Amino acid sequence: MIVYDKVELENLTLVEEAHSLKEASFIDSEQYKGISKQLTIPKSSNNLLIRLAFFVLGSFLYSSICGFLTLIGENAIGENFKVIVFLYAAVGFAGAEVMTRLKFYGHGLDDAFIVGSQLTLAVAIGLLTDGNEIVIASIITLTALISYLRYLHLSMALLFCLALTATLTYAMFELGSIGKTVLPFVMMLFAVAIYFISKTIVPKTTNPFYYKGISLANSFSLILFYLSGNYLVVRELSVALLGAAIAPNSDIPFAPFFYGFTFAVPLFYLVYSILKKDRIMLWIGFLALGFSIYTIRFYYAVLPIEIALTLGGVLLFAFTYFAIKKFKNKETGITFKPDRLTKTNAFLNAEILIASQLGLKPETTTESNIEFGGGDFSGGGSSGTF
Repeated sequence: MIVYDKVELENLTLVEEAHSLKEASFIDSEQYKGISKQLTIPKSSNNLLIRLAFFVLGSFLYSSICGFLTLIGENAIGENFKVIVFLYAAVGFAGAEVMTRLKFYGHGLDDAFIVGSQLTLAVAIGLLTDGNEIVIASIITLTALISYLRYLHLSMALLFCLALTATLTYAMFELGSIGKTVLPFVMMLFAVAIYFISKTIVPKTTNPFYYKGISLANSFSLILFYLSGNYLVVRELSVALLGAAIAPNSDIPFAPFFYGFTFAVPLFYLVYSILKKDRIMLWIGFLALGFSIYTIRFYYAVLPIEIALTLGGVLLFAFTYFAIKKFKNKETGITFKPDRLTKTNAFLNAEILIASQLGLKPETTTESNIEFGGGDFSGGGSSGTF
């Protein structure tokens, strides 16, 4: 199913690992260059700006081909303009095949055709079905899955998750007000299913190239589960979908549950991620906790914004300081020591900032007043007389 040479993909993984080792100072630049020259890898770009530039260039190439086909087929198409949009999608799929056959992998040029083909296909299906959302979402779910399995493009894995969620959502809309009412609980169960399926698939996956996509689906399920029960999301969707008018001194059904859910889930993410040493879940938990605070403040402004921000900053500063003091000298487990395989020195910068603000001085060693000497042997500190 994968269009690329698997040996070259394995070589690309080795080169990426070698680059990480170089950044962590385990190997030098000459050794890294030697490894890169010995291995044959696809044409890819790790620089985000360069990849974005090639993506723009690929988009111009894609649009130019479509524009040329429009000019030469304008008289033949006539009023059947829907056909040309399907032709645009076919050009995108064909271009993606050509780019991958030329060994472009995450380069930017291939990104333009892979993403563009899905967008034009969605527009074409929308024109053909008069905007039938569930049909559009269902077909894009299938094509995005096939594209990811073939091209290993992470954007297709994300599109698959979004399209599958949209398909389920529009299917619930077909059930009327009942489906819209139970939609948050259905989304929670759907997110739990994605999470456990992805966790189950990872140990059984014989092809390691799909690991990143499965990991992305796992992270997507954590975000979807939290947003499905977030009070702000549920309340605003209730107003938008059900047309529910919430009178003063009243609330949505099951409001206490959604209040508790809004704060319980981020705290669970934080605790569980620390126990399991899951960095991605830890970041999701922090972001979810911040959005939970925003959710409550959106409806209940207990303090003025400037006082709330000041108190929040003080609490965050205090938590950071005591966390640094507790984990500063730990060598294993949860530690404050920087990871050599990461490029950031944020931990060390935070320590310097806090030390400078609180006037802390670095630890110094005091010289002893006891004089040693007189020994004739290495390490000896005393002579033979008292």
